[in-house]
Amino acid sequence: MDKLTEIADRADMIVNGYAFTKEENIIRVLHLEEPHNAAVLSEDGSVIETNMDDIELALIGKYFERNRKFLYEMSEGMMHA
Repeated sequence: MDKLTEIADRADMIVNGYAFTKEENIIRVLHLEEPHNAAVLSEDGSVIETNMDDIELALIGKYFERNRKFLYEMSEGMMHA
């Protein structure tokens, strides 16, 4: 299994090719089609670290805000399963 497949399988949520993975109090975001584009977000969606341009950051910000409840519901549901 290649590294991108592992990341996608471990992701808590994938939206339009972006894998969102919760780790403790951060969210890692990786563009699966352009894996050199990544970001680390705080739990509230603030950018901690990134190499994405402003347009891509705006996109992942919108994806995060629109789907935040699913990200947390899915990861909490998996912990209780």
